[in-house]
Amino acid sequence: MPKVGMEPIRRQQLIKATMAAIDEVGLADATVMRIARHAGVSAGIISHYFGGKDGLLEATMRQILSDLGAAVAARRASIAAASPRAHLRAIIEGNFDRSQVTGPVAKTWLAFWASSMHQPALQRLQQVNDRRLYSNLCAQFHRLMPRAEARRAAHALAAMIDGLWLRGALTPEGLDADSARRVALATLDQLLTATPSAD
Repeated sequence: MPKVGMEPIRRQQLIKATMAAIDEVGLADATVMRIARHAGVSAGIISHYFGGKDGLLEATMRQILSDLGAAVAARRASIAAASPRAHLRAIIEGNFDRSQVTGPVAKTWLAFWASSMHQPALQRLQQVNDRRLYSNLCAQFHRLMPRAEARRAAHALAAMIDGLWLRGALTPEGLDADSARRVALATLDQLLTATPSAD
């Protein structure tokens, strides 16, 4: 009989093991057996808690998305009454937070993006993530410019963040978060150049 309070610990252990296995061999070869071996548990535990590999990947991505949301929220909370530009900078910086750019997390993100084209549950998570980024950007841009311009600026900056992230994660040396952040912030400055009240 499992100890009381073990489920959250086991779930976190298996999520970390999933990222480690994907980092090591990719999603296709990250079998239930390999993940269980990384976690030091039996393969049956994965079925018990997650219903199988797909459920485990979904839980892993939910954790990564939760970490992303927390990284952005923490930065924005520290500047609660600040300018829209400061909030936009916080959103950019949160998207390149350490919790999102390490090798195992980056490779899990790439696996998630590819799998979301074929698995409805993952596709829903991807859509929620996309909408959240766009909505947060759009709300801040709209404080500085008309709605139509704000929407265009939000689409442009979201595409820049995703593009920098994707290109960086696909390089052999991995994502250079500092460099990507600088480029995204420079793009933000360009988008706000024609808005005198942006400061």
